[in-house]
Amino acid sequence: MTLAEATRKVPVIVRRVGGERAFRRRLMELGLVPGTEVVVEKVAPLGDPLELSLRGCRLSIRRAEAGAVDVEPIRACDDAADELLLAAE
Repeated sequence: MTLAEATRKVPVIVRRVGGERAFRRRLMELGLVPGTEVVVEKVAPLGDPLELSLRGCRLSIRRAEAGAVDVEPIRACDDAADELLLAAE
């Protein structure tokens, strides 16, 4: 799933930042790096831009930019860790 598809107020983890090199670098400089927890706080009335909360600050990006960021719900991450623990036993 991408950050543009993430549900409001549900924390997600950044897995991958796509796009061209300069674009990726810009998003990563803003704090959208793999492993970072992000919450979509608000969406503008027409759906663009999105207000994000990450690393103790707020950031607004376009929906198209958010579409280049692959994310995973935090609960899914916890489930994967649980499966690894069970497999190790």
